[in-house]
Amino acid sequence: MRGLVVSPQSFARQMAILRLLRFRGVSMRDLEPWLCGERDDRVVAITFDDGYLNNLQYALPVLVKNGFTATCYAVSSSFGTWNQWDAHKGVPRKALMDRSEFRQWIEAGMDVGAHTRNHRDLTLLDETSARDEIAGSKQELEAALGTSVRHFCYPYGHFNAAHRLMVEQAGFVSATTVQRGRARPGDNLFALPRVLVAQSTHSLHFMAKLTTSYEDRHR
Repeated sequence: MRGLVVSPQSFARQMAILRLLRFRGVSMRDLEPWLCGERDDRVVAITFDDGYLNNLQYALPVLVKNGFTATCYAVSSSFGTWNQWDAHKGVPRKALMDRSEFRQWIEAGMDVGAHTRNHRDLTLLDETSARDEIAGSKQELEAALGTSVRHFCYPYGHFNAAHRLMVEQAGFVSATTVQRGRARPGDNLFALPRVLVAQSTHSLHFMAKLTTSYEDRHR
């Protein structure tokens, strides 16, 4: 899973690059004026999937130092546990934030989004189960954390048109995918692409992903 992680040192360097390039790093919540077409200046949404404790330990201090915000997409039934959905792939166990740790994340100005109740592939579920995973995650997170949960992320990036509608009907404002590319005006808000930042992404590569059409070629 090295393609889905970066080291704390790389993350700190990447956030410094954002500032150098005069980008503002924001959560999905803070991105809403751009999503609605109300603003169009230089901004980058920063997202983390699953709710790992290391987001709090390593990413949060860097985000605060740079004056940035970010969204962490949480699996609502897995507070304080570990990434059980990766066990069959041989991925090492990593601790997930518990309720109090997510509250620390929120109190620091960060955002929490929903990543279903159990990190299940929606395309393998019947309609009732898929709705429960989507809407239930929003309800559980809001009840547990006392905050509004407005943004969603599809586990594994797997979804179809019916799931997009379910997300919208559940009251979410947006949903992100693993489709690569920079989001553009007119994109479907419930199928937003993201820029992949991996362990192998060096500084010049990172800058190219943000400032050129490099990442858009993968859309």
